[in-house]
Amino acid sequence: MKDYVLEKKQSVVNEIKENIESSKSMVLIDYRGLNVEELTDLRNRFRKENVVYKVYKNTMMNFAFKDLGLEEITELLVGPNAVAFSTEDPIAAARIANDFAKDHDKLEIKAGYLEGEYLDVTGVKDLASIPSREVLLAKLLGSFKAPVSNFVYLADAIAKKKAEESPAEEATVEETEAPEAE
Repeated sequence: MKDYVLEKKQSVVNEIKENIESSKSMVLIDYRGLNVEELTDLRNRFRKENVVYKVYKNTMMNFAFKDLGLEEITELLVGPNAVAFSTEDPIAAARIANDFAKDHDKLEIKAGYLEGEYLDVTGVKDLASIPSREVLLAKLLGSFKAPVSNFVYLADAIAKKKAEESPAEEATVEETEAPEAE
């Protein structure tokens, strides 16, 4: 029985380590004081952005973080903690946690981890303030599109101006070529 419990604990530690290693970023949060409805809302927000949200025992997280050399985070493992692993968008977990914390004072961001680097609370909030990939791509596309749009607008304006001048020139030419009445 003792071996079974030890194997079970080791599998949880391995799961935590795999989640950390396969994610682009991670955020450690204290969810104490949130009710079931608020936690469900938070989970749904994470799920919508493909962020894995898990609650583990602090002792299991402690073993996993130490094994991976994340000792800074182990000091913060006090009270109920959850971890959000962002596997696709490195900003998603931080942005969602930060946005949720703005509306829910009881949610506390404790720390984060971004591609091998420890982030304190300020670092997580700074990461959360970076626009999403889609917003950055839209801005980039807009900056590419602006010169083309300006060129098209200018070409159209020149064409309209020439079209306005052409009838006046034709009328002037016709008046000079018309035979005089005697």
